[in-house]
Amino acid sequence: MDKINVLIIATIITLFISLLLIFFLLTVKTKDKTSNILFAVFLFINAIDLTDPLFGLMFDGPSNLGMFKTTIAFFQIPIFYLYVLSVSYSDFKLKPKYLIHAIPFLIVNVVLVPRFYAVDAASKMDFIINRRNMIELQFTHILIHIQIIVYFTTIFMLLKKAKKLYLENNAGTHINSYNWLFQFTTVLAILYLIVIVKNIFKFSEYPYISEGIKVGIMVLQLFIICWYLFKALNNPDLFRNIDSKLKLVKDIVSEEKTNTPTVVSDKEYNEELLKLQRYMNEKKPFLNPSLTIQDVSNEIQIPVRDLSLLINHKLEQHFYDFINAYRIEDAKSILKDITKSKVTILEILYEVGFNSKSSFNTAFKKHTGFTPTDFRKSL
Repeated sequence: MDKINVLIIATIITLFISLLLIFFLLTVKTKDKTSNILFAVFLFINAIDLTDPLFGLMFDGPSNLGMFKTTIAFFQIPIFYLYVLSVSYSDFKLKPKYLIHAIPFLIVNVVLVPRFYAVDAASKMDFIINRRNMIELQFTHILIHIQIIVYFTTIFMLLKKAKKLYLENNAGTHINSYNWLFQFTTVLAILYLIVIVKNIFKFSEYPYISEGIKVGIMVLQLFIICWYLFKALNNPDLFRNIDSKLKLVKDIVSEEKTNTPTVVSDKEYNEELLKLQRYMNEKKPFLNPSLTIQDVSNEIQIPVRDLSLLINHKLEQHFYDFINAYRIEDAKSILKDITKSKVTILEILYEVGFNSKSSFNTAFKKHTGFTPTDFRKSL
């Protein structure tokens, strides 16, 4: 089977799976449709970009539609960036200001008007044949490479901040979703890095290497989409947990150093700490798997800002770890209780406020050095 046939088969299979996933994202029942719609748009734009082999079979020679289809790729990473924003922040809404992300797409199409869009078919063919010497295409490739680097750098910084905000303000187990999204973004970044390498060879003396890499990219995209489909089917409700207006503790501390600081006496600090510890031991709010720092603040009447500084700064613990420490202590008590020796690890993790076996095992080992099963056996 020759290379062209492999490319066409990979294209058809990938398009089919992409359309299946798009259908799933648009029809699955969830209260937050925006994230699903954005990812569906990302997949649709990616699917359009994948149609090059099929497009070549349907049309003879270059066309305005074909070139326009190629430039739509400038929307891929911006849409993925908006998708990451939407799943990271609970108050995300599509706003007119996001149209700014369309600027590279508009610039490229304007640049292509004089010597491609506005000329006859023969001139278009000459433009494509001499593409390695056409400054417009060189500009287009440089711009999209810059776009890829800038956006992925921004996305990784966004995920790092969102995860830290989550740890400082939430004690749910959705942290696994952030880890998964980071992994998925990393895989996509590697894929686009391969695309950059392919494009470099495309304008070199070895264009055939570019074509070989293109086949590999098609196959890799197929596996990535299948992987995401598997994840999406197992996690139909995408998380949205953080208010974008929240500030990191380090920023709050920095503000207090800049502004006139509020003097908090050791006595007041100790009173707040005792109040917090008494509430945790008596009311056991950590049994709520979706507990937030706002919930605790409302119950003990300590402002969120002060409570956040108390836990995340003074105690030098993320709220997430602070709450999990209580959950693990409760789990240890159950594991030590001889009368509850028949209670399974799964039942225990749900009882103490976890709703994920992986997060329970990770937290338990972090606080005790043992897995729950090993801890029970050591007694």
